Order: sequence, then structure tokens, then C-alpha cells
Amino acid sequence: MLLAIDTSSFVLSCALAEKDKLVAEWTVQKRLTHSEQLIPHMDEILKDAGVDQKEITAIAAAKGPGSFTGLRIGLATAKTAAYIWEVPLIGVDTLEALVWNLVGARAFILPLLDAQRGNVYAAMYGSFDEIWQEAPAEAASIDEVVKAAASHGGPILAVGEGAEMYREKLLAEGIQVAPPHNCCARASSVAMAAFVRWEKGQIDDPLQLMPNYIRRSEAEVLWEKLHGMN
Repeated sequence: MLLAIDTSSFVLSCALAEKDKLVAEWTVQKRLTHSEQLIPHMDEILKDAGVDQKEITAIAAAKGPGSFTGLRIGLATAKTAAYIWEVPLIGVDTLEALVWNLVGARAFILPLLDAQRGNVYAAMYGSFDEIWQEAPAEAASIDEVVKAAASHGGPILAVGEGAEMYREKLLAEGIQVAPPHNCCARASSVAMAAFVRWEKGQIDDPLQLMPNYIRRSEAEVLWEKLHGMN
């Protein structure tokens, strides 16, 4: 039994899954305080599903990009639990997890997350008979991403909170946008991506796994400006 969590955005999501079955999932699209809510909801989903902690054989967590604070909370919790429970830990790219929301779509998938100030975190994946990464994750302006995606060729389907934010801009360039219920971050998708990695032996060291921020936080940039480092 795998326990998956996603705190990479304002959405808080936990899931219990076996390789071919979703056992339980709890997802709320509300600005909760992840630091206060995550552990109680992990306990709650185990209780509601009738699963003992000793039945958990692995833990998966979204590792970024996404909310800097949310990622730190989610990964710290997952790393601590994996260490204490002595089970494997699998970090999953947040953008890759969004692609699993649309598994079987038979299209090129453009996962988008809000990076603020007109920017997004983006990548490009193929989702046909299998899922593969076409273009690496980056932080760029939505205009740059839309231009690059429109010139890619093939059916393209955008997904994620960024796709929701810039729906009209994407549609204007012929890029389809997934329905709202598919754009939400989901721990069940983190779980599916984690199972693929687990089968390949791609597990992480709890002491080494770090958030993948892609860009520096505004606090870091401000600190460098104040100290004359740029």
C-alpha cells in the first residue's frame, strides 16, 4: 500500500493506492494551512480506509515545482514518515503528476502551474501508449510557453491551475484545455507516477531528496538585492 501526498499548491491532497487500485483519496481545493492540516488528514485517510500504518509499504510526495512553502511542508512530512516507518520514499515531479490526470489522452500534454507575475512552470509530455517527457520543466512567461507550444505540432492538451488561469489565451492559439476537474492537483496521480518509478527502482534517500523549485524564491532575490549580490 502506497501513501501519496501533494501539497505543491493551495490544494491539499492525500491518497492511498495499490498498484492497480485507488483505495482512498482526500482532496480539497481550498487555501488550508498545510502545516496544520497535512498530518491530521494523513491520519484521517488511514482511519477512514481501515488501513493500519504498518500496511504502508511506500510513501510518495510531489517534489516540485510549485509553492515553495507547500513543497517544504509536504516533503519534510513525507521524508520524516518514510524514515520513521522504514519504507521507501519516491519523489514525483509535480508537472509529471498532472500528466497522469489525463493518462490515456493520446495527445501531447502541457502541464502548467502558476509561477506568479504572468509566469508559469511548464513542461511538455507525450501521453499515448506510454508517458514520456518531450521538453524539460522551466519557468517562463505564459506568452513564451504558448508560442512554443503552438509551434510544437500534434494535438496539445493543457492541464493544471496555470491552464485554468490562461484558458482563453491557450484556446486562442488552438491549444485545448482539460476540464476543470482534471486540472486540480491530485495525490492519486502522484501515486500512479510513483508506482512507475518504484518498479524501476527509482527511490529516493530521505536525507537527500530536496524540493525542485526551478527558480529562486522572491525572498532569496530580495536578500541578494539588499546585500548587493547582483
